[in-house]
Amino acid sequence: MDWVESGGGPLLAAPASQLARWEGSTDDEGPVETWGDYGRACAVEGYIGLVGVGAGQGLVLGDEPATTTYLPDERLFVRWAAADSESELVDAARQAVHDVEWEEELGWDVDGPVVLFDSAWPGATPEPGNHLKIDLAPGPYRVRAAYTKDERTWMILVHLQPAS
Repeated sequence: MDWVESGGGPLLAAPASQLARWEGSTDDEGPVETWGDYGRACAVEGYIGLVGVGAGQGLVLGDEPATTTYLPDERLFVRWAAADSESELVDAARQAVHDVEWEEELGWDVDGPVVLFDSAWPGATPEPGNHLKIDLAPGPYRVRAAYTKDERTWMILVHLQPAS
């Protein structure tokens, strides 16, 4: 299973069709508002938010700079807060997605596949070995997010549901 790590800021799932339009961090001096596209991603509060990426929208995975993977069968981003192993975390996520109380929700329109990467990097050249291409069918999605934990695993879940 492939995971995407953050250098300290939010991750971004950007439309593959608009990826080259994301400039990443253009300046990391001064207030966050001056940090280019990365600054816009950092300004998102909570677990999820949307930012413009060219003619589309990118889904920001915020709150924690957590290592993240995507489970395509569940249409689920799993953000690792604490677990003894990858398999333990993934198993717990597959169970939790059915029972979790979702804390945040938004609508997201996609035109097809997206790429998950560290938002500080430019989309035209995402960090080698640290990004995932996610095949999504074009259309609207309901995106829900929640933090959940049990005795051994802590995670943030971001679930995508086709809205039509």
